[in-house]
Amino acid sequence: MSELRELYQEVIIDHGRHPRNFGVLDCASYHQEGFNPLCGDKVILHVYEVNGVVVDLKFEGSGCAISMASASLMTECLKGKSRDEIQEMFNLFHRWVTEDADESVSKEKLGKLTVLGGVREFPARVKCATLAWHTLRAGLEGENRRVSTE
Repeated sequence: MSELRELYQEVIIDHGRHPRNFGVLDCASYHQEGFNPLCGDKVILHVYEVNGVVVDLKFEGSGCAISMASASLMTECLKGKSRDEIQEMFNLFHRWVTEDADESVSKEKLGKLTVLGGVREFPARVKCATLAWHTLRAGLEGENRRVSTE
């Protein structure tokens, strides 16, 4: 196994076991729930937004290391981003984990999120990596329903 792949796995395991921004955000502008019925991953996002900018976000939930790491990394990288920037990040991340994306552009814009690129080799795991993202997107769009990966 390459050193880079080992490093990526370490980051995923670290964020999976010790997720950043885990907990309730009492001042949240909205909350959005997501569920992956295939494997049981659950996430509740708490988003505090001011003038179209995500000032803070936290999450609660349970699931596999990939699901928790993805939510943790997502909350770290999206603070301070506008809705348009978040949509761009969503599109880049989704392409990164589902197809062969332009690595130079993706790595520059996605930063630590690139560690989740290995899931593209395992289609069932893509749903784990994208659950928090789809949940956030639904919240930003004002959907008042529980998001499902199915």
